[in-house]
Parts: sequence; C-alpha cells; structure tokens
Amino acid sequence: MPWIVGVSGASGTPYAAAVLRGLLGAGEAVDLVVSRASRLTLLDETGISFRDAHWQDDLREWLARGADGKPGTFDVDLSGVRYWNAGDLAAGPSSGSYPAKGMLIVPASTACVAGVALGLSKDLLQRTASVTLKERRTLVVAVRETPLNGQTLRHLVALDDAGASVVPASPAFYAGATHIQDLVDFVAGRVLDAAGVEHGLYRRWRGELGGGTTQQ
Repeated sequence: MPWIVGVSGASGTPYAAAVLRGLLGAGEAVDLVVSRASRLTLLDETGISFRDAHWQDDLREWLARGADGKPGTFDVDLSGVRYWNAGDLAAGPSSGSYPAKGMLIVPASTACVAGVALGLSKDLLQRTASVTLKERRTLVVAVRETPLNGQTLRHLVALDDAGASVVPASPAFYAGATHIQDLVDFVAGRVLDAAGVEHGLYRRWRGELGGGTTQQ
C-alpha cells in the first residue's frame, strides 16, 4: 500500500522533496498530489514548472535538486510513484476503499490546514486528508508558517484531536547541521518518524552533550 504525499502551496518545497526521497529510499510506494498553489511555489523556489503531461520529468528534476538549488545532487528512481491531478475528485485516494497506509502533507499551508480541519474537501489534497482521518489512518501535517494566529492554532488543535500528527517545519541544531540540506533533512526525518518510516536523514539524539559538534 502506498503513502499518499500531498504538497500544498506553502513555502518549503525542499521539505517535500526530502520526504519523497526518504519514502522512496525506504522502498515505500508513493501516491503524489501536487496542489495548484504549490506549483506556483515550486516555480518560484526552484524554477521548475510542474506539468501534468510531463510530471515524471518535472518530478525527477525536482527531486534531484538539493536544498541549495544545485541540480543533479540526488539520484532518484520514480518507479514507485503514482501521480494524481489535484483537481480529480474521482481519483483513487478520494475514496476510503482505496488502500493506503496514510497521508503526509508537506509542506502544509495555513489555508490547507484550515480546509482539512473544517472538512472542506475543495480539491483532491483536502479530500484525501479527510478520507485519511475518517478511515483512522496516519495523517501527518507539516505546517510551515510563522507566526501562527489563533485561528490557525485552533485548526491545528482540531487536527490533533482528530488523530493527526502536527509536525511544524522547525529544524533543530543538535544533529550537527553544516549545510542547508541537513536542516531540511531533519524536518523531513521528523515527518517520516511520525509516520513510522525508517530512514537515516539525521543524527538522532543519544544523550551525549556535544555530539553534534563532532559531526562538523
């Protein structure tokens, strides 16, 4: 069964790329939903136009790019990816009978958070998140916004109450980061941790002070 990855319009497309690489590297199948707003963010942050008719070429270019924007940084195998158009509300993931392990929304905009918390289902991303909650499957929401107002905080509490894991895109520094990719991979790793997917994206805390500096 696949993990469904939803990419919303928040800034942070490198987070999504790192999560996708982590899932594929762990041998997981992935169903991908890219919102209309996220295509604008992807174009702005990477210069890549994500096109339905050429999604494999565009996704390969995106996932191969490092967080610093350097192309060809990673080798990627897309054989485990299935793509669904965000406007296709008849797509497989829109139904609870479609088999899936759960869903990861990364990055999650405040508009996406609100839509999922309120059950709006205005596109396939939101509909799939609603299905994930009603089927009691794993839902991880990597919210990327600052500061957060009271309305968004209430929506996040509602998602937590509904059983979702809220994972703010908040990098830590104890893992000995020396590059922007390290900070991105830490957030991606915490998203995968919440989903129970094994990975080696960051150095874990082992109770030893100064351990991060030895990695530099």
